[in-house]
Amino acid sequence: MPDQVVRRRRRQYLEQSIVAWLLRVTAVISVLTTIGIVLILVVESVGFFSQVSVWEFVTGREWTPLFKPQNFGALPLIGGTLLVAVIAGLVSLTLGLGAAIFLSEYAPESIRKILKPVLEILAGIPTVVYGYFALTFITPILQGIFGSDRVIIFNALSAGIVMGLMIMPMVSTLSEDAMIAVPRSLRDAAYALGATRFEVSTKVVIPAALSGIVASFILALSRAIGETMIVKIAAGATPNLTLNPLESIQAMTAYIVQISLGETAHGSIEYQTIFAVGLLLFLMTLAMNILGRVIISRFRQVYE
Repeated sequence: MPDQVVRRRRRQYLEQSIVAWLLRVTAVISVLTTIGIVLILVVESVGFFSQVSVWEFVTGREWTPLFKPQNFGALPLIGGTLLVAVIAGLVSLTLGLGAAIFLSEYAPESIRKILKPVLEILAGIPTVVYGYFALTFITPILQGIFGSDRVIIFNALSAGIVMGLMIMPMVSTLSEDAMIAVPRSLRDAAYALGATRFEVSTKVVIPAALSGIVASFILALSRAIGETMIVKIAAGATPNLTLNPLESIQAMTAYIVQISLGETAHGSIEYQTIFAVGLLLFLMTLAMNILGRVIISRFRQVYE
């Protein structure tokens, strides 16, 4: 009997050691992959920035790397990316937060079990389908509302609306989880003071779950900035620095796809713009994640 116990403990120790090493290996692979991506972006971008100044790249208003005279001002790409992301953020925050409030505070458990998986299905639809949905369904509706003379086929508004629908499940799911985690005692105390369900939802639950809501929004917005196929199909390929969402724009990811089709020579300055734009996109998403961490740590509340 003691020998069996010793063998079982040795086997358990061996299994735990194997699992621990596998977890270490996966963690190291993730870190090395991130480091490798960053190194490739930096190394390939060095050749570009040796010919184009960083100031001109970030603040220039003309982006024509494929035509003569060449201009490498990425501000139109940055503006187009942020324009679509802001529209998507407004749509996803409005609909996603509303859905989260309904599921956590109003919906019965039987309805919640049905609606939540249905909302999460939206996150599994291929983005290319969203792109053609924006192009063939949302754009004609916008043309009927604003007029076909004002809304061209490729525009930022349709891409932003559909992108907001795509990232809405991320906002609703994470926000609902944060609201569910709010202690029931806070709700009961508010009800005891005579608050309505809407007042409890907006003045008690949302402030208590603010860190989780902000985290979900930052994560969804980062996802929107890095989205490719929707902006490539529905927003167009016109580097246009504008605040008018009814016009055609070109996002940073859409430009990377355009150049990656193989029409530019490897090692040329046109080819190196891919990595320069990719590096700028990486820094933007990194800054957003850092901002999200700061906001979360600022408003985070821990309940026991």
